[in-house]
Amino acid sequence: MSVRSRIQNRCSEFGALKKQIRMASRVSLVACIAAVSGCGAFYPPLSTVEKVDIDRYTGRWFEIARYPNSFETGCVGVTADYALRDDGRVSVTNTCVEGDLDGEVRTIEGVARVTDSATNAKLAVSFFFPFESDYWILELGDDYEYAVVGEPSRTFLWILSRESTLDESILEGIKSRLPDLQYDPERLEMVPQNTDQ
Repeated sequence: MSVRSRIQNRCSEFGALKKQIRMASRVSLVACIAAVSGCGAFYPPLSTVEKVDIDRYTGRWFEIARYPNSFETGCVGVTADYALRDDGRVSVTNTCVEGDLDGEVRTIEGVARVTDSATNAKLAVSFFFPFESDYWILELGDDYEYAVVGEPSRTFLWILSRESTLDESILEGIKSRLPDLQYDPERLEMVPQNTDQ
């Protein structure tokens, strides 16, 4: 067999291999999409508030309590600042004080977009493009004095307040309603705040 024939055979084999790889990639992609889409079936529906005025929601929030999570380990004095952008999205600045209230301050900036315009209660937040996380407003004070934020898998939960403290009766009321949303209030950890703020 000539060199040219051998090269042509190799090219044909390579072309067939490329087709197999493409087909396998498509099958894998379809399987992944099906698996991710099926995840919703494992979580009971999660209700949100009926309507959120995004303008009123912007501003500073103090983190009063949260479910433990890896990205806030050791964080105290946590605040979240939201501001409406010209493009309709919301800028997000999260601040953490490391260790204790006199510790080093670190911030991270992201952006949120409304994913349910009927209620404005469901947002997607991104700190590292293109990755997004659900941010659903589950409960909101009449005067936007507190908010409860979670997401469908019930992995994350935050109780936020406009002030650095939250009235104990309000906090206990929130905790008493969490089981109705399939959240375990026993998992909450309190977040120390500087009460001078």
